[in-house]
Amino acid sequence: MKKWTVGMPDKKSISKIMLGCGVTPLTAAALVQKGYSSPESVAESLNISELSDPFLINDMQKAADVINEAIDSGERICVYGDYDCDGIMSTVILYSYLTETGADVTYYIPERSEGYGLNKAAVDKLAADGVSLIVTVDNGITALDEAIYIYEKGMRLVVTDHHQQGDSLPKAEAVVDPHRRDCFSPFKFLCGAGVALKLVAALDGGDYTMALEQFGDLAAIATVADIVSLTGENRFLVSYGLELINNTDRPALIALKQVCGLEDKKTDTQSIGFGIAPRINASGRFGSPQTAAGLFLCESFDDALAAARELDKLNEQRKTAENKIIGEIYSMIADDPSLVRGRVIFICGKNWHHGVIGIVASRIMERFGKPCFIASDSGGEIRGSARSFADFSIFSALSYASGALEKFGGHPAAGGFTIKSGKVNDFGRLLERFAAEFNSIMPVMSLKADCIVSPQDLTIENVQGLSVLEPFGTDNERPLFHIQDALVTAVYPLSKGLHSKLRLKYGSVQIDALIFGISPEALCVSNGDRCSLIVTLGINEYNGTTSVSVIARDIRPANFQQDKYFAALSSFETFMLGEQLPRNYYAHMLPDREDVVKIYKGIPDNGINSDTLYMRLNDAKINYCRFSIALEALRQLDLISIEPANARITKLKVRQKADLGSAPVLALLRECTV
Repeated sequence: MKKWTVGMPDKKSISKIMLGCGVTPLTAAALVQKGYSSPESVAESLNISELSDPFLINDMQKAADVINEAIDSGERICVYGDYDCDGIMSTVILYSYLTETGADVTYYIPERSEGYGLNKAAVDKLAADGVSLIVTVDNGITALDEAIYIYEKGMRLVVTDHHQQGDSLPKAEAVVDPHRRDCFSPFKFLCGAGVALKLVAALDGGDYTMALEQFGDLAAIATVADIVSLTGENRFLVSYGLELINNTDRPALIALKQVCGLEDKKTDTQSIGFGIAPRINASGRFGSPQTAAGLFLCESFDDALAAARELDKLNEQRKTAENKIIGEIYSMIADDPSLVRGRVIFICGKNWHHGVIGIVASRIMERFGKPCFIASDSGGEIRGSARSFADFSIFSALSYASGALEKFGGHPAAGGFTIKSGKVNDFGRLLERFAAEFNSIMPVMSLKADCIVSPQDLTIENVQGLSVLEPFGTDNERPLFHIQDALVTAVYPLSKGLHSKLRLKYGSVQIDALIFGISPEALCVSNGDRCSLIVTLGINEYNGTTSVSVIARDIRPANFQQDKYFAALSSFETFMLGEQLPRNYYAHMLPDREDVVKIYKGIPDNGINSDTLYMRLNDAKINYCRFSIALEALRQLDLISIEPANARITKLKVRQKADLGSAPVLALLRECTV
């Protein structure tokens, strides 16, 4: 369960933004909640109509001069990329431009097995191929040893990157990276392809016309895929690129949209992030990045369609591998629930595909609401990926546990690591110790609604006005709204019960809210109940009729007390970790027989999600900690099973009469009350 926070934007500020910007009330409320306080600040942030001069990035002029001279003198140039979507798009952008200028150019994208960035074996291959100038895209800023090696081999180097620099810059003719400490360019958050597009403009004298027309679509895809900040110049770049994508004649995009099922739909950041980009990334995870690069270099649709279908197959392999690993993790958790009862989750498996464990870490984090570290032991090498949220820093945690690591890297939200042989258990203990020392109260995953939406706000005009905030992405998320205390008048199954539709009476307005991934039977509310929701709002057009679309991100009974829920959950987890709680807590945590029987009887024959059961019980006497203790007791007595995948409780066949008092968790809790 996620914690809800609901904004209360200042009404005077809303009026000021409405009048000054000519936006609808919902849009103004969302803008105020995002921190905008004046029409001028809104205009400055949203009305970005161009990219800044490429030569404002340090060394851009040097890079353009070196590359143009190499073109003119017939030197062999290699564009050296990376195997993710950003690296592939960056490579295609610069390679395509240099090809069109008549340059003697090749490109090199390392396979995932080679590792990220420049490597000496690849440098040897390029030297043997007669390359005299290497130009990196989306990598190179930390390749200090490899840069020296390039010069030892008699070649030169130009670095273009967007990652943070280390203590020193690599040896190169030019190092183009907005994150250089001595770079004072106005916008810092470009992805690698954004930097590559600016380099193309610089090579063309600084004019963006050609660069944007030819490569704005590729830069937009990479910007969305790399999850960089969708503000400032990136906002312009993605908006411009989406226009190109929606009117494209590029064979690669026509083919990709076809295999994604997007050929008759408007492409937006969501369809890039969940449709197009994963297929491009799949080439670097399960095949070769050459497949994706080749797709975007295709000139015929038939060739492009064949390549796009290959990417689609690779993406299916990615999904299969991902689901297989997650299935194994859920089995491990079912056997040992303590794996997810710590402050953080650390799970290590055997021979899991390294190309997907980062995605797996994200999914496990989302499911259990805790920072997650997933590792795989493959041939004695134990490598992993980590994901986090809020103020729990992955990089700080890895730094704390560095004594158990061969190497590590990352930032607050994500990271990678390699564990020393024999140090797996030490690593797990160090992570827990770090969390206890620096995050005694662990962050809770949350949904943040911009404001409460009233029944009168749900008009087509008001909701249509939200489109001025697009494109949505990192640092400019789609607004969420809170519907407070609506009456459920009907519940309908959708797609044979995979999803649900609620008909709600909200004040004087009747609305339909769609809830994806939850069947009517699994909902925590039913016909006649009052509920609250956090939703996204949009416009639905069907058979010539336009209406407001309401999609629920979460739903609860209207009277649900989340503060008590999360306080009780924290107490339960602290107790299960064997840590001490205030003495007076224990009596309130201990369920009596009547509580346990009521909980057990509340479980339907076909099972139920644990949070849904708790909310349906709606018993003030049974706090969530007491509820969780009771479930654990029933699990220990083999009266129920709890599926880790969806917290679904199912009754087990009773083989003999169970003595409730014999459950270890209850015995331990009774000792604490003495």
